[in-house]
Amino acid sequence: QLQASGGGLVQAGGSLRLSCAASGFTSSYGIGWFRQVPGGLREGVLCVSSAGVTTTYVDSVKGRFTISRDKKDNTKESVDLQMNSLQPEDTAVYYCHDDANYWGQGTQVTVSS
Repeated sequence: QLQASGGGLVQAGGSLRLSCAASGFTSSYGIGWFRQVPGGLREGVLCVSSAGVTTTYVDSVKGRFTISRDKKDNTKESVDLQMNSLQPEDTAVYYCHDDANYWGQGTQVTVSS
C-alpha cells in the first residue's frame, strides 16, 4: 500500500517535500514519483531502486528535485521527493508508484508565479 502526502500551494522558487509511505513488502521494489497535468499523460519524474539507485526521467527537474528512500522496518518505508526551486510548470498531481504496479493516491502540487 502506498500513501502519498505533502502537496500544497507554493510560490515560484519555493520548496515542497512529498512523502510516500509504503507498507507491505516493498523493499525489493523500485518506487518512483510520477506527475500528471489535466489532459496530459502521467510521466515519470524520479525513481529509486531497491538498491538505492536513483533515476531522473524529466530533464527539467535535474538539480532541483531529489528522491530519497528511508526504510523504517521490514514492512514500512518512506520514499520522499524533495522539490526545490519550484516553477509553475511543476504544477501537477503527483503520484507514487512501485514496481508491483501499485499507485498511491495523488497529491496536488500547485506553483504560483
